[in-house]
Amino acid sequence: MQTHKTVSRDEWMAARRELLAKEKELLHATDAVKRQARELPWVKVDKAYVFDGPNGKETLSDLFAGRSQLIVKHFMLGPGWQEGCVGCSFGADQVEGSVVHLINHDVMFVAVSRAPYPEIAAYHERMGWKFKWVSSNGSDFNFDYHVSFTEADKARGKALYNFELHDYMSDEMPGYSVFYKDEAGDIFHTYSVFARGTEQIGGVYGFLDMTPKGRNEPPGGNLTSWVRRHDEYDEKAGDSCCHG
Repeated sequence: MQTHKTVSRDEWMAARRELLAKEKELLHATDAVKRQARELPWVKVDKAYVFDGPNGKETLSDLFAGRSQLIVKHFMLGPGWQEGCVGCSFGADQVEGSVVHLINHDVMFVAVSRAPYPEIAAYHERMGWKFKWVSSNGSDFNFDYHVSFTEADKARGKALYNFELHDYMSDEMPGYSVFYKDEAGDIFHTYSVFARGTEQIGGVYGFLDMTPKGRNEPPGGNLTSWVRRHDEYDEKAGDSCCHG
């Protein structure tokens, strides 16, 4: 049943322009917040994390695969789970088209879950995704970045998630973390986002805006300086799944 007011084209245009002004204000405010995110201080990663994936055992440094920036998708798939979280899977479907552009713009993208790698591989194959996905099982990685929780957390009914102490919700939670590797090989944690903060992430610009180098393109967003049709890149998304 129609409930909206019906107006002339001129009246609609006036209303739309009024809304456009508010949309532009929100966009500029969002740009400012994203800039602040890139200006956050960094934390040096001193712990040696080892992951298991299609290439066998790999360190966090290995996961960069020659890039200076790494985005980790904290994918909710715990040990023994029969399938991945619905929300993480929904997000992964949206990510799939972005990965090829990221890996050809100095950003590696890797999903990480705490399930053993054979369990990850089975679900990865079922879903048909091409992005790289590795297991952090046996390491502290998920716990250190507050997306997996201990039995002690569960017993007390509280866990640190999204930078605050919350009532215990699940053994695994979603998010993204960003890392930078300098020319000396030192790695830094630069940014993380969790909960509803992940909802606007999935497109290429959404990912680039939270990396240290940002969009890293000429002023004005000239895509032709770096973007190619996805079948024209030297490295395809599937290459990143199975090669370092």
